[in-house]
Amino acid sequence: MAIIDTVKQEFTETFFANLAEVASTDEITAIVLNHLEPDHTGALPELLRRAPHAKVYISCRAPGMLKALLKSDMKNFDYTPVDTNDELDLGGRKLRFLNTPYLHWPDTQCTWLDDAQVLFPGDLFGCHFCDDRLFNDLVGDFRFSFEYYFAHIMRPFKEYVLEALELIEPLAPSLVAPAHGPILRDQPTNYIRRYRQMSEPRLHNEVKSDEKSLLIFYISAYGSTARMAEEIRNGASSVAGIRVSLYDLEGGEVAPFVNLVEEADGLMFGTPTINGDAAKPVWDLLASLCSIKTQGKMGAAFGSYGWTGEAVEMVEARLRGLKIRVPRSGLKIKLIPTEEELAECRAFGQSVAEHLMGTNVNTVIDFSDL
Repeated sequence: MAIIDTVKQEFTETFFANLAEVASTDEITAIVLNHLEPDHTGALPELLRRAPHAKVYISCRAPGMLKALLKSDMKNFDYTPVDTNDELDLGGRKLRFLNTPYLHWPDTQCTWLDDAQVLFPGDLFGCHFCDDRLFNDLVGDFRFSFEYYFAHIMRPFKEYVLEALELIEPLAPSLVAPAHGPILRDQPTNYIRRYRQMSEPRLHNEVKSDEKSLLIFYISAYGSTARMAEEIRNGASSVAGIRVSLYDLEGGEVAPFVNLVEEADGLMFGTPTINGDAAKPVWDLLASLCSIKTQGKMGAAFGSYGWTGEAVEMVEARLRGLKIRVPRSGLKIKLIPTEEELAECRAFGQSVAEHLMGTNVNTVIDFSDL
């Protein structure tokens, strides 16, 4: 008999009470941990105490995490790391393992019960929706929770979701039992298909393979930053292969822009300096980007100011914190831009676009600016 994952520590006794209704701990020969986060492993120490003969199976990336989790208890048992297509014979039934890292920790894996076509995917296809009726065809409409969970847990790891789907889709599971939320027994492939839809780029049919997309967001107090943004757009648009979009954040609603940012190659943020800070809509949008993958994108900042002009450097620091490359120092203009300064804006936009396309002329870079 195999146990796949456990529960949070505070639910340990409930876990064993439920387990006692279907089996004895003496029957447990294998403990499979698809994920080592505490909500999956809280009852593990007690389970190991009650079933000391059971062998533990974890993903090939999990040993370091397991040692950190159990610390001194590690000396009391052995574990077996497994990789994709490794199998565990339970005596007439076989479990097969699928290495699916970063969904949403590096250690995560899925477990497949072949003869019953049941997938145990850990957090994948899960949601924070509790109903004691258990099955998706009984609990009512939980789509909002399913998609909310994806957006806040899996979305930053879309590329790994797509890799996992390459392993899972050919299996055509008849039942999917995630670690959170309803068990998917009615049309489970619909939920798998939805994951693919939410993970695939939406712009791949619009932006050509040799093009790059650059988004320019700005907020302007008296029109100066807006004029800068327009000229920066004009300069960037002069570079072949760049698709430039310009967005005014004055409306205050930033959530619709997150989808656009996720698929963009380059991002620019324009803000005036107000009371020594960037404008709130810019911070709101930057704060929203923690739910998507931004590493590897390119960024830049610009803006007008009246006194001290700290906002541009503050935005640049946030971009770097999001692992966004900032190859050029930001552009600041005091008060109303002159024609010469607007020409500087066009040159700035062109330079950023050339960096994005990889056509910029090599220059000596001061590492303190990176």
